[in-house]
Parts: sequence; C-alpha cells; structure tokens
Amino acid sequence: MRGRLRDDRGQVTVEFLGMTPLIIITLVLLWQFVLLGYTFTLAGNAADEAARAGAASEGQAACQEAGLEHLPGSWEGGASVDCQASGGYVTADVHLEVPVLFPGAIGFPFTVDGHAGAVQEEKD
Repeated sequence: MRGRLRDDRGQVTVEFLGMTPLIIITLVLLWQFVLLGYTFTLAGNAADEAARAGAASEGQAACQEAGLEHLPGSWEGGASVDCQASGGYVTADVHLEVPVLFPGAIGFPFTVDGHAGAVQEEKD
C-alpha cells in the first residue's frame, strides 16, 4: 500500500493541464500578430493599386475604387482610401482597422496605414 502513494502515474497529465492556459494564450497572441502583419501587407498593396489606378486614369474615384477593390471583404468595413494628385504625382493613403482575432468582427482602436505614390501617366 505504501508503494501506491508514491506512484507518479498521471503526473504528465496534471502538468499539461496546468500549462494549457499558457499554451492557448501563446497561440492566440501569435495569431493576433499574424493578423497585424497581414493587415500591414493588405494596406500596402491596396495603396499601391490605388496609386497606380489614380495615375492611369487621373481620377480620384478610380483611385479609391481600386484601393477598396483589392481588399478582402472582411477588411473593407473599416477601410478608408484617400487619394490626392498634385504636380503630376498621385498619392494614395489607405487606413485599415486591425481585427481582433477574426476578420470582420471587431477591430482595435488604432489603424494600420499604407502609403504609395505614382507619377501620372500622360495621355496621348
């Protein structure tokens, strides 16, 4: 009977259950950093596409439309595209909300900004 009290069966299970919250928190934080990085990538790409469209068409509406067109639907809700043309140069600024855990749900109170510029094309 005395040998049974010193038995360590189940010890690994107890230790794993104790570490489970830490493992889950680590995975959630890693996922959130992936979403943050992906939002930066989306903002930069949308700004590039918007500036390119604005430089080709000389229209602010085409610039804004192109910027929003290249965003997934989950990011469009919290997106804004600002286009400006001056001196033969078009700039596009894209502002996106960073989603909390799931795109399309709620967003953090700060935005990720993408900025791009392009020289206006001459029309024949």
